[in-house]
Amino acid sequence: MRLVGPNGEQVGIVRVEDALRLAAEADLDLVEVAPMAKPPVAKLMDYGKFKYEAAVKAREARKNQVNTVIKEIKLRPKIDPHDYGTKKGHVERFLSAGDKVKVTIMFRGREQSRPELGFRLLQKLAEDVADLGFVESSPKQDGRNMVMVLGPTKKKAEARAENRRRREQQEPAQAADAAPSEQNQPA
Repeated sequence: MRLVGPNGEQVGIVRVEDALRLAAEADLDLVEVAPMAKPPVAKLMDYGKFKYEAAVKAREARKNQVNTVIKEIKLRPKIDPHDYGTKKGHVERFLSAGDKVKVTIMFRGREQSRPELGFRLLQKLAEDVADLGFVESSPKQDGRNMVMVLGPTKKKAEARAENRRRREQQEPAQAADAAPSEQNQPA
C-alpha cells in the first residue's frame, strides 16, 4: 500500500500493518484514498476533519449551482396584436433575466385543423426575440397544444450581474436628482 503522510508528503510503499501502526502512533486515522490504484493509496489523516471538509465542499458546490427556471407563456392562435406585444414583453423580460421560456399555443375546436397558424405565430415570436434568446426546442404539436422552448443567450449569473450594475448606476442618479429639489424648497 502506498502511504501518504498527514501533510501530503510521500511516506512510500509500506505493509498495511506498518501503516496502521504509524496511524496509531500519530493518533490519526488511516483512510484509503484510491482503492483502485496499483498499489492502493492510503493517507494518514483525521477522518472526522476529512468528512467535515467534504461536506463543506459539497455545500459550496450546491450553493454555486445555478437552478434553471422554465417560465411558461400561453397564447392562442388568434391573438390580438396588443396582447401579442404584451406576451412578447413578458418573454423578453424572462429571457433577459436568464430564464428559459416555454411558449405554448392552445388550440380549441376547429383551430386544431390549422396548426400552421400556431407554427407561424411561434416562428414570429422566435424572430422577434432573437437578440435575447434562441430556439432550444422547435415547435412541436402536443395534443391540443403546440410547444416551443426558448433559451436565453446569456446565463443567469450574467443577467443578475448586469441588473445589479444597472440598479447601482440608477441609485446615484436618483439621489443627485432629489438633492437639488430639496435646496429650492422655501424654509
